[in-house]
Order: sequence, then C-alpha cells, then structure tokens
Amino acid sequence: MKIDLHIHTSTGSDGALPVEEVIKEAKRRNIGFMAITDHDSLVAQEKAIALTKEYGIGYITGVELNGTFPFQNKAVSLDFLGYNFDIHNQPLLEKLRVMRERREKRAQEILEKINIEFKKEGRALFTAQDMQNIRESVDGAFGRPHIAAYMIKKGIVQDTQEAFNRYLTKCDVPKYPLSLPEASQLIHQAGGVLVLAHGNDRGGTSLGTVTKDLRQQTRIIAENMIEYINGLEIWHPGHDDATVAAYLDFTRKHHLLSTGGSDCHQKPIIMGTVAVPAEVAGQFQH
Repeated sequence: MKIDLHIHTSTGSDGALPVEEVIKEAKRRNIGFMAITDHDSLVAQEKAIALTKEYGIGYITGVELNGTFPFQNKAVSLDFLGYNFDIHNQPLLEKLRVMRERREKRAQEILEKINIEFKKEGRALFTAQDMQNIRESVDGAFGRPHIAAYMIKKGIVQDTQEAFNRYLTKCDVPKYPLSLPEASQLIHQAGGVLVLAHGNDRGGTSLGTVTKDLRQQTRIIAENMIEYINGLEIWHPGHDDATVAAYLDFTRKHHLLSTGGSDCHQKPIIMGTVAVPAEVAGQFQH
C-alpha cells in the first residue's frame, strides 16, 4: 500500500491543485492512506474526508504549522505536522485564523522590502493593485510561492527558484511566532498528535540549518522537543538514507511515531513517490 502523509493543496495553502484533484490523483496513483497537511489551514479537510471515503482511501486529518524553537539564544524556524485531530476544535480554528491574518500582513511587508530592491534596480514598484492581484490568486494560506508566481507572470523572473534567489529569501519576514509548546498544546487538546516535519531537509525549514550532524540533531530533539512531540517525519524527499536510519533508530528507542510523505505541492506531482513502510498506517489505525 502506498502511503503519503504530507500533501498540500491550493484549496488550503500553496499547492498547485485543489483538494478534489489531489484526491483523484491519489486514487490514480493507488495511494491507500494519506493526509492533506496544508499550511495553517483546515479549509480542505471536510472535502478530503468525504472524497477519500468515497474513493476508499484511508485518511487522517492533517495540518502543517511553522513554529519557533529557541536554540543557543537564537529563534530557529521549524515545521511541525499535526495529525488525527478534531477539525472543528474551536481553539485550534481560532489560532489558525490569527495565523492567516499574520500571513496577509507578512505578505505586505515582503512586498515593501521587494520594492526597496526594485528601486535599486530602477524597476517599477509593486502597487496596491499588485497586492490585490496576488491576493486574488490565493485560495488558502497566503505564502511566498504566491508572490513568486505573480513575479513570473509579470516577467520579472523566469521561475520560482529565481524569485527566491533574487528577492524572496533576502526580503523574507518572520511568520507568526508560534512556539513549540503552543503548537503542541493546540494539536493535543484537539485530540491529535504532533510530528517534527523534515527534520534534516538541507534545503528547507529544518534542524539541518542548525547542524548537519545527525547525532547532534537527535540530541537536540531528545533534550528540547521530546516532551512536546509524538514523532518524527522520517521518509521525506529531503532525507538521505543516513537520516532515515538515524531518525528511525531514534523513534524506536523513544517509542515515538514514525511518519513520512512526499511534501507534494504538485509542482511537479510527486504524491506517492516516497517509499513509506506499511506499518506507518498501522500506527493510526487502532
């Protein structure tokens, strides 16, 4: 059975396809157990639950939260995956609403910083109308990929990578400062479990930005995170074999959940391409 517990949609965040198309594609790819994990959004969940039931696909609710983690007097940005929680839990819904509002303000601040770069280059500045145009392209949670897509459309850059390399990394603004204890409380009081996402993804938001040493990473998790999380995302496109082995050993020693997924944003479609063992589904099917 193919398993994928890390998938994004355009309905809830920065995926390229709406939830209806994502579930249809999952069925075509013979995925038997899955989760939609949109950034700071549960908008796609009810439709995902209904469609996976219709198609005979096992499903657990999901969300991806960005949290801040204090390490050596510095705030480190990490992502966490919430699973198997009540999508109608009011404290969780209210916090996600606040976080989405922050995303909107953050996008405006990013555009203001990009305009500083445009001014240096003698380029026409982004206007309020540009902001409105970008906003109208957003179905779910407002993120930097939406700005990148607009820059491509305007001919400012050739592709998403150029948008990040030239502007979006330099002009980034912090997301809502959700702490790990707060993220943990939100998911646990909604009846779910919390998992550290892509902990050693060298190109992403991960402990890989703190240290590349796997022993040090697992030590950081053991000493600073283990009381707040229930597991680690082990199988991920950004993880090599050494990471998988080290993280799997850690979860077994500490009796934690082991999860995995493609982190698919449908750019391109890679759903179901990460080899996640069948026993991962069994952890949730009791």
